[in-house]
Amino acid sequence: MHITRYTDYSLRVLIYLASEGDRLATIQEIADSYEISKNHLMKVVHQLNKKGYIETIRGKKGGMRLHRDPRDINIGILVRETEQDLSIVECFSSKNNCKITPVCGLKSMFGEALKAFLEVLDRYTLADVIKEQHRPQLLRLLQIA
Repeated sequence: MHITRYTDYSLRVLIYLASEGDRLATIQEIADSYEISKNHLMKVVHQLNKKGYIETIRGKKGGMRLHRDPRDINIGILVRETEQDLSIVECFSSKNNCKITPVCGLKSMFGEALKAFLEVLDRYTLADVIKEQHRPQLLRLLQIA
């Protein structure tokens, strides 16, 4: 299973904002902290705002912060919402051209594996990702004052 950059960046934005608490952060701060493209983050932030994960405030003193408590942000749900295609193999896709699909056992095996993968992620929230005992080190690594 491969998580897309979009989902990875969505998780990183939420981790950063959860680490910040109530302080507003900017896209540029987050991009600089992770050393990733601001342009990539703009689309991610827009979608996270639309889905209600974060709130954005416009203006000179604007920025963004979490809109939900980290305990209310389920990692499995987030992955489902940010991944456009969870087709692990071609036979999961509507564009399946594999000749052996009718007799191949891989589809059911990969289906079971995907289900298990998502079930594990469903057991965790953003609060589990940013455990309080690791917060000081996380703040230092992200260069958050």
